[in-house]
Amino acid sequence: MLEAQIRDPQAPKGRPTPKRSEAQSGRRKALNTPSDRKSQVRAAREARRQDLAKRREALANGDERNLPAAHQGPVRKFTRDYVDSRYRVAEFFLPMAIVILIGSLLPALQSLSLILWLLVIVLIVIDSVVTAIALRRRLAERFPDQNTKRAVSYGLMRTLQMRRMRLPKPQVARGAKL
Repeated sequence: MLEAQIRDPQAPKGRPTPKRSEAQSGRRKALNTPSDRKSQVRAAREARRQDLAKRREALANGDERNLPAAHQGPVRKFTRDYVDSRYRVAEFFLPMAIVILIGSLLPALQSLSLILWLLVIVLIVIDSVVTAIALRRRLAERFPDQNTKRAVSYGLMRTLQMRRMRLPKPQVARGAKL
């Protein structure tokens, strides 16, 4: 066994160097395999399942303590609340896309559907740019000394999801003042 004392690195170690076979067998013995491996695996699986359930519940009700690391912190909470407090064009992309696709199946509406696709994409880009500028400004006002890196992209990704499908669930009503 190694000495627990701190020694001078230049001093001799006071024991002979073990042979390779002895060192390898010593390392193998040091790895203590559990006596009942199945029960330990089962317990670890259950602990992982409980942790995931706790995180899922936190995503559903916005509990800050149990949120995944990507959603924690006051900057992320403000970003979520800022995005959730207003209507965004991007959150209606999926329903609009379905309507446009159905319209493109009709020969009379095919040219109109191409124009609608272009219009929807331009509106989403404009809304995203406006949202990014405003959110960046509000974050600089509210959190001058904190790291707000990646908060704007976090908010923009949130705008792409329909409000009903967002996780963590929205905690503010539309039109709420922040």
